[in-house]
Amino acid sequence: MSFLKKLFGGSGQATDAASAKPTITETREHAGFTIKATPIPEGGQFRLAALIEKEIGGAVKSHRMIRADLFPSKDDATRFALRKAEQVIDEQGDAIFRD
Repeated sequence: MSFLKKLFGGSGQATDAASAKPTITETREHAGFTIKATPIPEGGQFRLAALIEKEIGGAVKSHRMIRADLFPSKDDATRFALRKAEQVIDEQGDAIFRD
């Protein structure tokens, strides 16, 4: 049974990693939004991820951006996450928070 769990991912490790609180590596302001880079460690590399926030009508709205891109270092993933988040903000603006 243990073999099958390992083979098909039944260990629960991915669930634990996905539900864990993201580690913020850098924060930047852009066009009234706050971008928090949160690279996700994965298989010896780092997945591009960021949290985009903005206060609207007295409430802080947030959007979690996770991309397929993987980088060899946390610094590279941080730098590109900030750049990609700025691009998303410039393209979508407040619409990023709509369901």
